[in-house]
Amino acid sequence: MTTGGKGWLSCRQVLNIMVIFGFMLNYALRVNFTIAIVVMAKTLKNLTNGSAAIEGFANETSAALASVASTTEQSVISEADKFEWDAYQQNLMLGSFFWGYVLTELPGGRLAEIIGGRRVFGYSMLFASVLTLLTPIAAYTHYIAVVILRAVLGFFLGASWPAIHPLTAVWIPPMDRSKFIANMMASSLGAAITMPICGYLIATIGWQSVFYFTGGLALLWSIMWFLFVFETPAEHPRITAEERNEIETAIGAGVKAKKPTYVPWKSILTSPPVWAIILTHGASVFGFFTVVNQLPTYMKYILNFNIKENGLLSSLPYFGKYAMAVISSHLADHLRKNGTLSTTATRKIFTAFAVMTPGFLMIVQVYMGENRSWAVGIFTLALFLNGAVTAGYLGNGLDIAPNFSGTIFGMANTLSSFGGFVSAYMVGVLTNDNQTYGQWQIVFWILAVIYIVGSSAYLIMGTGELQAWNNPPERGVNGRETEEGVPLNQQGQNNKPISASS
Repeated sequence: MTTGGKGWLSCRQVLNIMVIFGFMLNYALRVNFTIAIVVMAKTLKNLTNGSAAIEGFANETSAALASVASTTEQSVISEADKFEWDAYQQNLMLGSFFWGYVLTELPGGRLAEIIGGRRVFGYSMLFASVLTLLTPIAAYTHYIAVVILRAVLGFFLGASWPAIHPLTAVWIPPMDRSKFIANMMASSLGAAITMPICGYLIATIGWQSVFYFTGGLALLWSIMWFLFVFETPAEHPRITAEERNEIETAIGAGVKAKKPTYVPWKSILTSPPVWAIILTHGASVFGFFTVVNQLPTYMKYILNFNIKENGLLSSLPYFGKYAMAVISSHLADHLRKNGTLSTTATRKIFTAFAVMTPGFLMIVQVYMGENRSWAVGIFTLALFLNGAVTAGYLGNGLDIAPNFSGTIFGMANTLSSFGGFVSAYMVGVLTNDNQTYGQWQIVFWILAVIYIVGSSAYLIMGTGELQAWNNPPERGVNGRETEEGVPLNQQGQNNKPISASS
């Protein structure tokens, strides 16, 4: 693969390609177990009824089951390769992933700001791929071994998502960042592709092949990542002078040559634009988890789709969300680059389009959701439109504080990671032993309110303007603050520090 500007691909194009495949594999490593457990356990039941707290995290399994069940029904798996796991043990293994996942979102973002996104993203995927390859051994050892392995797997993968923002800050010019952030949505594409492929592997080779296939691909990707991707343009050995100069000139105004030595936590935690991102991300992810994870259940009990129809239709939102992410991000960067819209206006318009519009669609679903065509169309459209978050708030941390974009996204993703649990628990409480359209109408009303309130928070508090605390004054001797770029030995003779407001 040529990585220099004189070859077929520029270094940024190579980075784009590697990030796309990275997030596809990132999600594959996350959902492979939820697919394989369909045939690993001798009995598969009570995984998603919401009767216990741990089952909230495991509800992600429903989409996977719907997508692969029709394929794996015909698979010939030896009884010796199946396990006597009861419902509690299965839920524990499925839910343990999130124990580690929520712990490393914020630390992962900050670590990427300190040592670089290339290292954090690359090593998190490398270690996750090795753990994936070890999953069959853990399964044959004891179910507790799987619980531990999946928790550690989540620990590593949790750090990977916020790591991309600091990498973006040093590699991608501001006017191209929406397009680059859209690469994160390749995780949806990865989910849509992983489910049928893994279903086929299970049916033809066995459940072990799922882990060897996804883990092997991720391991190969990790090796290529460290060969072709470098921390900054200045460190890349094959970048052309023209490409390096273009990147460094474009991003020079927003990011310090020397990284801040501390995080201005008070400024961040009291910043309305930061909370606009956090609240909107929480609402968006809550809605996504609820629709995607509960869609198979709704189709089965309310719309009466058979399993093959269910699996096909459950995959549509994944493809749609990625397509919208790419389309909207290209449009947003075009509008910003030619001056048609300011960054603030662009972020707010696309956030409203991606998060508020699905809220209104859920209101329509309240009244039209019993009709098969309307219900499927509304669900698919809501998830399709939600892909535009990449042009809205998702990359907004890079606008307001590129030096702390990993920390901001880590904060947002830590809170939103609980969305899967909360949404599953909510639906479980409302519909357990009461699968009626009336109960689902309550679910749709809740979704509508959360979508609309979350997006309204961004419309009120969001901005695309660089925040002053992105470049905090450096701390000098005895904790004194000094202007960046003014050496301590050149300060005034009266020993009073030259200060700057944060």
